[in-house]
Amino acid sequence: MPHPTPRSVLRRPQLWIGTGLIAAVVSMLFALLYVGGNVNPRGNLRDLPVALVNADAGADAGGRRVNLGEQVVSGIEKAAEGDKSIDWQLVSREEADKRLGSGKVFGALVIPREFSATVTALGAPQPAAQAKPAPPVITVLTNQSAGSIGSSMSSQAAQKAAHAASAQIGQELLKQAAAQKTPLPTAAQLKLADPVTVTVADGHPVGSRSAMGLSAFYYALVLVVCGMLGANLVNSQVDTALGYLHTDYGPVRKREPVQHTSRVRTLAVGIALMLGMSVIMGTLVEVATVAVLDMDASHLGLLWLYSVATIAVVGIGGLALFAAFGTPGMLLATIVFIAMAVPSSGATVPLQALPGFFRGLAEFEPLRQITEGLRSILFYGAQADAGLTRAWTAMGIALVAALLFGFAVTRLYDRRGLHRIPRPAADETPEPPAAAEAPAPATA
Repeated sequence: MPHPTPRSVLRRPQLWIGTGLIAAVVSMLFALLYVGGNVNPRGNLRDLPVALVNADAGADAGGRRVNLGEQVVSGIEKAAEGDKSIDWQLVSREEADKRLGSGKVFGALVIPREFSATVTALGAPQPAAQAKPAPPVITVLTNQSAGSIGSSMSSQAAQKAAHAASAQIGQELLKQAAAQKTPLPTAAQLKLADPVTVTVADGHPVGSRSAMGLSAFYYALVLVVCGMLGANLVNSQVDTALGYLHTDYGPVRKREPVQHTSRVRTLAVGIALMLGMSVIMGTLVEVATVAVLDMDASHLGLLWLYSVATIAVVGIGGLALFAAFGTPGMLLATIVFIAMAVPSSGATVPLQALPGFFRGLAEFEPLRQITEGLRSILFYGAQADAGLTRAWTAMGIALVAALLFGFAVTRLYDRRGLHRIPRPAADETPEPPAAAEAPAPATA
């Protein structure tokens, strides 16, 4: 039978149709998932958690007790009735700090204890010799450790609420000034119209070498990619060692003698090798990021264990897909672990700013759970309720599911006689195994 030429291969319609369909589906799917999850975060924003702290002690004004902090809170809550984008959580300052320090809120708006007193002092008549009263202050706290975009959205919403409160208080101060029938300079009127100074501070500072709070996401992505690449490498190396695949070293092609074994045993060998590789890969990832790149990190022992476990679980999941679906398993693993996982991770765009479809994916997609666990280790002192417990639980469930799925499918294939190398037909001659292909010796 003549050898096919490149031209004859390219003339085959099934080559173009099959390749074209796969390329079209993959490109369309990746575009829809990646861009679809992040194209309109502000329009999709729902219930972004922001702490609201009213520490105002109140003050006496005109013979009555006032608490302007309560008025500010009431105004914010009333405005939120028609706008569900922000979930204002009225808490104490201690509770706000706790939620900032565990990633439960993306920011906070803090009304200080002396707020009413400073506002009241602005509206009271001041003797010429007396020093000007200090301006009232409202503080907006950010939380980059929970995600830079979510922290920015929280800060913008809190600042908008604070400025709206300042304008409302300014109207009342101008009315009081007009009732005193004392002419005010234009500069004084402008100051009374917007009396509150809004300051922005970091509610939970992160280190300078933490990628502005994104190091947990990048580290998690590295672990997932290492798990996928490890699974692909282990799968090919096991097949090569068992003689199912050739290995090309430049112009030399090597093939081991075929060792017929069951699919179950092949998967077991791959899993054992993956466990060993995960220890090496997880160790080197931590060495590269922490020791070489000087990434801000603590709890290094826990970080190492978490890294190794993550790579192992992702790798075993990939091997189960390879065992069940063969070559398409790599494409399926890429879709599950990358295409659907990255936009639903909540690492860049918060979950509260994603469409409902991606919020549903986030409940089981691995990258979200892995990232939250790493945030707990890197930013929140490895607190269990800051995402670490959820991450370990999700990792355990994923491991059990991958093992059950992989061994169930391979056992089914074995029981039905679906061997990896079928017996040749009567008119076919099986290829003899060879250690290496070499050119034929020259004849005299």
